[in-house]
Amino acid sequence: MTLTGAEAADSRPVLRLRARIGRALGLALVAAVACWLVWNVAAAPQQFVDVAVAGLRPGALYALVALGYTLVYGIIGLINFAHGDLFMLAAVVTSILLAERLGVVAPGGRAWALASVVLVVVMVVSAGINITADRLVFRRLRTAPRLASLIAAVGLSFFLQWVGLRLNGSGQRIWPAVVPNGGLVLGPVTIDWSTLVVTGVTISLLLVLSHLVQRTGRGRAMRATAQDRDAAQLMGIDVDRTISFTFAVGGALAGAAGVLYFATLGGTNYSIGYQFGLIAFTAAVLGGIGSLPGAVLGGYLIGEVQALNDGLPHSLGQGWSQSVVFSVLILVMVFRPEGILGEHTVDNV
Repeated sequence: MTLTGAEAADSRPVLRLRARIGRALGLALVAAVACWLVWNVAAAPQQFVDVAVAGLRPGALYALVALGYTLVYGIIGLINFAHGDLFMLAAVVTSILLAERLGVVAPGGRAWALASVVLVVVMVVSAGINITADRLVFRRLRTAPRLASLIAAVGLSFFLQWVGLRLNGSGQRIWPAVVPNGGLVLGPVTIDWSTLVVTGVTISLLLVLSHLVQRTGRGRAMRATAQDRDAAQLMGIDVDRTISFTFAVGGALAGAAGVLYFATLGGTNYSIGYQFGLIAFTAAVLGGIGSLPGAVLGGYLIGEVQALNDGLPHSLGQGWSQSVVFSVLILVMVFRPEGILGEHTVDNV
């Protein structure tokens, strides 16, 4: 149904009114959040700073996993629900290699050196798993409806959970952490070594990934494939190889996140991938799906939201942590559907 010129003109004032109301509600919500933060800062300033610093570590892990989600979605429009379970499997494999095979039981120079080697190995293994999944499953569904690929991703998620169950067992396993306790003291603030390590690796990988996408021939092929797959193929780009490379990079990022999770928290469980992956995907959507800086920003924002809600004196508490995270996502989607750093797109019909 098409609007006439007169009907379109009559609808403009209503649309402008709705836009003004939406902006007013958005500003009111931002003001309410700011007042809540000021309230908590005034009540316990030291606690506020400590909690905010503590939120950086989970935020960096969410960001690493979210980068893998946003890469694959940006190229082929697939929500790979198995990505979170690949992160879980990377953490389990790290525990087997580092703790069981290499005998790392305490922090130290040897532990750091071995952890660096295992980081590279697990990133390669995770990249290989993702390439295999693409070639055996997703490549065969390129021309199928997107629902088929989505269901295949869910099935792959259950398969990776089964592998994790076989390797790790059904319960939580606790291992010695590779990163020592303590941290960098800056006046009244102490930044844990684990937070510094995870944040440093995350930012470094983001810079490398940004350079890869923006400055290299492979990155140009990825961007061309994301814009128009058929046109990219006509220009001589091997689309299947480019998509496989994208899966490899996303898998490597999930592997890095799994190694850092094990090294800083020292625990593994076959079921952590589902919840962690869901929150990381939320971070990618929050920051703007398809945007690399947006994925990192969304990860850090969710890490901070969880930490502030769990640790501040005037908050809903840990029992409401997940509800608060997804409420924030819903509000952002209502007022800015493309995400914080996402680009507004118009569908041509």
